[in-house]
Amino acid sequence: MQIIDGKKIAVDIIARLKKFPRPDKILAAIYVGKNKSSESFLRQKEKIAKELGVDFRIYKLDESLSQDKLRQEVGRISKQGIVGGVIVQLPLPEKYNRQTILNAVDPKKDIDCVTETMLGKFYTGRSPIVLPAVGAVEEILKDLRFKIQDLRVGVVGTGFLVGKPIANWLTGKAKEIYILRSVSDFEILKQVDLVISGVGRAGIIKPEMLKDGAGVIDFGYDDGKGDFDPGNIPDSKFQILKIWFTPTPGGTGPIVVAKLFENFYQIGSLLSS
Repeated sequence: MQIIDGKKIAVDIIARLKKFPRPDKILAAIYVGKNKSSESFLRQKEKIAKELGVDFRIYKLDESLSQDKLRQEVGRISKQGIVGGVIVQLPLPEKYNRQTILNAVDPKKDIDCVTETMLGKFYTGRSPIVLPAVGAVEEILKDLRFKIQDLRVGVVGTGFLVGKPIANWLTGKAKEIYILRSVSDFEILKQVDLVISGVGRAGIIKPEMLKDGAGVIDFGYDDGKGDFDPGNIPDSKFQILKIWFTPTPGGTGPIVVAKLFENFYQIGSLLSS
């Protein structure tokens, strides 16, 4: 059993960024309402920004704003000349249409790659950046020295931040790819080398569903727990199984945040060129 240290991989990414000129513009994070997991991610971003010397500012907006007013405010913040990158912290309160709000971000400053313009470029291979979750998968496989073309991959979930873009990125790269919804029959997982899950249902993936030697990259988050539940492995087998996985917390989360800053550096260099 191998537990992947996402914090170590994130530290390596930050160390790489320190070798490049720091963007001189603001990284703006727009946070609407109140959400504990969002606040946790914002604290991670603040910490990395401080380490890099990046001017990171949180724009806290009230949930009482109408959709049109919120869209206007996101657009106003995004258009400021001093702003070089924009994050709309997700999830948004349910009253808002997510894509309408995200589309208010200037695509040139969209470091999450979530506006329709940037998503379109990503899906057609024209984006200078990738979604942070996609970048996290690439970093983990690189760290483990795995070749994507040798892997049979099962992607569980089709969400717009994780499942769908990762499946698209893997298409044409992986040996085989299976796209499964959370309600699918998971028998196929016994045949794959790697499971990537972003459903957000604690314990939906269990060790007995996997073949020996398989890996799990877990983006799921449900009340502090991930989609993969290693707790079901009997103590007698825990050290014998060759399964590897990213834990929750401390797995994909730190890498995703680090890749977000990498995108900010990349977009910053494009804006200044």
